[in-house]
Amino acid sequence: MDLSALSRGRAIVGGLLLIAALFIAGRFVLGAGAAQESEPSSSAGGELSAEPAPRLVVHVVGAVRRPGLYRLAHGSRIADALHRAGGATRRADLSLVNLAAPLSDGTQVVVPRRAPPAPAASAAGDGEATTASGPVHLNTATLEQLDELPGVGPVTAQKIIDYRQEHGAFSSVDDLDGIPGIGPARLEQLRDLVAP
Repeated sequence: MDLSALSRGRAIVGGLLLIAALFIAGRFVLGAGAAQESEPSSSAGGELSAEPAPRLVVHVVGAVRRPGLYRLAHGSRIADALHRAGGATRRADLSLVNLAAPLSDGTQVVVPRRAPPAPAASAAGDGEATTASGPVHLNTATLEQLDELPGVGPVTAQKIIDYRQEHGAFSSVDDLDGIPGIGPARLEQLRDLVAP
């Protein structure tokens, strides 16, 4: 009787030890699998929480208090870049800058200075209308300003504005090549008349 109770007790203890060993091994195996699975989900979660972390780098120059390179959050506007650069100086001509335009990585934001007033004698001298004193800025130009460019009609001017809204600010004049209706010849014709 004692022998069968003893062997029965050993069987129970052995069974419990076997169950405990299987439980520990199962946790180890499942824990390793969960760690491997949690790696992508943590990186996905990291991407969600790190989504604001990727930054744009923009170069702010011209009539600003602190020109230089600035890191801004994606979705920032030219107004945000101007704010980070300490704001515009008193000589800045903000009417030529679209402060609401979205920024893209690598963009140079140029804040032009106000042109000095033309002397009255030269304005009335020949009676000729003076042309714009500088290039048309692709990132801030209105439909009418773009329409005045040679070879650019109202349809192409609207395509330039649509491209700007869809793809962000122009980083160079060469970006015009991506607009239907502007080929290499037209691009060369416009190269000295426009600026990003």
